[in-house]
Amino acid sequence: MFTVSQTSRAWFIDRARQAREERLVQKERERAAIGIQAHVRSFLCRSRLQREIRREIDEFFKVDGSGSSKRSALCVFKIARKLLFLFRIKEDNERFEKLCCCILSSMDAENDPKVWYVSLALSKDLTLLWIKQIKDILRYCCELLGQLKPEILQDSKLITLYLTMLVTFTDTSTWKILRVKGESLRPAMNHICANIMGHLNQHGFYSVLQILLTRGLARPRPCLSKGTLTAAFSLALRPVIAAQFSDNLIRPFLIHIMSVPALVTHLSTVTPERLTVLESHDMLRKFITFLRDKDRCRDVCESLEGCHTLCLMGNLLHLGSLSPRVLEEETDGFVSLLTQMLCYCQKYVSQKKSNLTHWHPVLGWFSQSVDYGLNESMPLITKQLQFLWGVPLIRIFFNDILSKKLLESQEPAHAQPASPQNVLPVKNLLKRAFQKSASVRNILKPVGGKCVDSVEVQKVCNICVLYQTSLTTLTQIRLQILTGLTYLDDLLPKLWAFICELGPHGGLKLFLECLNNDTEESKQLLAMLMLFCDCSRHLITILDDIEVYEEQISFKLEELVTISSFLNSFMFKMIWDGIVENAKGETLELFQSVHGWLMVLYERDCRRRFAPEDHWLRKDLKPSVLFQELDKDRKRAQLILQYIPHVIPHKNRVLLFRNMVTKEKEKLGLVETSSASPHVTHITIRRSRMLEDGYEQLRQLSQHAMKGVIRVKFVNDFGVDEAGIDQDGVFKEFLEEIIKRVFDPALNLFKTTSGDERLYPSPTSYIHENYLQLFEFVGKMLGKAVYEGIVVDVPFASFFLSQLLGHHHSIFYSSVDELPSLDSEFYKNLTSIKRYDGDIADLGLTLSYDEDVMGQLVCHELIPGGKTIPVTNENKMSDSKQSLNI
Repeated sequence: MFTVSQTSRAWFIDRARQAREERLVQKERERAAIGIQAHVRSFLCRSRLQREIRREIDEFFKVDGSGSSKRSALCVFKIARKLLFLFRIKEDNERFEKLCCCILSSMDAENDPKVWYVSLALSKDLTLLWIKQIKDILRYCCELLGQLKPEILQDSKLITLYLTMLVTFTDTSTWKILRVKGESLRPAMNHICANIMGHLNQHGFYSVLQILLTRGLARPRPCLSKGTLTAAFSLALRPVIAAQFSDNLIRPFLIHIMSVPALVTHLSTVTPERLTVLESHDMLRKFITFLRDKDRCRDVCESLEGCHTLCLMGNLLHLGSLSPRVLEEETDGFVSLLTQMLCYCQKYVSQKKSNLTHWHPVLGWFSQSVDYGLNESMPLITKQLQFLWGVPLIRIFFNDILSKKLLESQEPAHAQPASPQNVLPVKNLLKRAFQKSASVRNILKPVGGKCVDSVEVQKVCNICVLYQTSLTTLTQIRLQILTGLTYLDDLLPKLWAFICELGPHGGLKLFLECLNNDTEESKQLLAMLMLFCDCSRHLITILDDIEVYEEQISFKLEELVTISSFLNSFMFKMIWDGIVENAKGETLELFQSVHGWLMVLYERDCRRRFAPEDHWLRKDLKPSVLFQELDKDRKRAQLILQYIPHVIPHKNRVLLFRNMVTKEKEKLGLVETSSASPHVTHITIRRSRMLEDGYEQLRQLSQHAMKGVIRVKFVNDFGVDEAGIDQDGVFKEFLEEIIKRVFDPALNLFKTTSGDERLYPSPTSYIHENYLQLFEFVGKMLGKAVYEGIVVDVPFASFFLSQLLGHHHSIFYSSVDELPSLDSEFYKNLTSIKRYDGDIADLGLTLSYDEDVMGQLVCHELIPGGKTIPVTNENKMSDSKQSLNI
């Protein structure tokens, strides 16, 4: 009984709970329905109200199409409040356009203060509301400007409209009310404009102008009209001028405006008067003052990243080229900021392609993101960057050393042309050359002496650091930079004289000490040396023998002697003192630069002597010491042989090579001893088919067998052995005969040059079915002759020897220097083109040449598409040099 009662009670409680929950759910449903109905009614009400307001606005603008100038300013203000209350860009952009037209129309009304929209600013009741309204209107103008595309005609019209709004209400110069009410109101009105401009700045005003200018100018031909560009740039300048060029506004101006690609170029073309405004406010000097601070410059570069940093740099360089007086006065600051920008970009320049790099047409492989939208404007940016190595800026930067006169030679340059007859007998040439350099140093040296810490030395070092940094950063236009730096004939000689001024023997001791010091001053001095080497090497590679030896352009032969002596000693000390063994980074780059310049001079001297006998030898390096070092596997001795073997006398190098061969033979068991005999390879050769038999029997031999003993047995055509022949000497006879036959031009495997009949591979050697295997066989035979010490007379052409030695892969290889050994007539024609004083285009040449190949005329293009590209005075140097290095 008790159990049933308890169960019933629980049932009634559960039912009551369920009923209560159902009532609560029902109430929630009713409340939700009411809320939904309220939202719907509210939405419908708002929609109805918005339609009514929009209808009222449309009715207002129906008068005269876009509003009448006779409308009072108060009416325009009220209708503007309604439009701004419900403004949606997609729905109301046409209405907003009409409102702007109406406001501008009111500002143009003649002598009617009630119509002028700006007159509401004078009303005590409406001033604050009016200011808020015009701020909102101009903010929407900026927002719409950021969405428009200037290349579209309709958008271009809207851009002009919105820019006009911004120009009108950020400056009081066009406000007619001030002429009516009096100039006493101008300070208050200017304050209102400054307030409006500050509001716009807080809402991304500069970002909008950057987008607009970039869209209109980041292309080969700008699509912004003169009025539009003038308005946009004037707007950008106003906050900076109003704030009296405060750092807080110079920074966004640099980041957003001066980083627009080729802005200064377009301004100078479209609206040059804007550049006059910049000059009148001395803006370049203010930019230099701001950016010379390392922290601020780094902040700007990090905000822009690499691609746009180059754009800013290009605009500053262009601006500097237009203001040489400012650069003369602010050289140190300008050099400093350019160096900092290049150093920032250099951190992200990569030597090779990877998943983290992107291709940039100026920087090469770049690890930061690349803005490919700048590609169309990149030629203009590159043209701006060229101001850095243009003659005007170089003269300004290097004025301290260019303004000083070098000691002129006692004899004119043409009085004693360089040749083996008049150079070799000069016993005291080296002594005279050093004396001449000392005289130069005395002329350049100021009263009281000069030390490394002097202002002049630091200035020149900083400039050299700038150009050296540009060479390692702007990797894709490195050739242009070098060409620009070598354009002035007297820059490099005077830079060398300046280097000589730093100490005896061309400052050799000082530079060697810098290698062991990790100070900033040491790095700058080494950068100066590196720049001198890079530029000088480039200059010599583009000068022909007449210019080097007879005309002696840039460097006198005596100077080349002193320079080569300095480089030779510097390289030897770097290697022998162990500096090169673990060299990385800047030290390795310095080694490569000095080595490149040294080897160019050495190879010049090998082809045509300008230095005295034994000039290249190191008398303090005894061959016995070198041999001991090599026996101990010392790295420095190996590096001497690898990089500067010319410091060792030739006879000692031959002896060293023979010793190395002997040791290798002993190691390989190729020398006969009392306990063992070397493996011997026997071959049988028919004299009538000597080449064919030798090729078939030797080409398959292993490297070990080729280094071993090879016995030759000659037989006649009937297979009978020749009698009475010393078998030990037959191989030499066989080798000499084989080499004589393969190098016979009649075989067409090799042919001779037209002048001195030097050998090189025949371009038509492919007529032999197995010509590649034949060349390999020839190489093995020559290698065997060298290995066995057999002297063979094979007069290879100079350019082919360079190919064999791998010099063509070197950064300092010059095809121009090797061209005479291939085709002296072709070289003569090229040099005559270089020397042609008139307009080369009159000759009707193209960047191609024709060759008679087996009776057919074949056209060779010096560069891709060269047969359709005419040769001009502008491209005759750069493109021809490029073609020779293809």
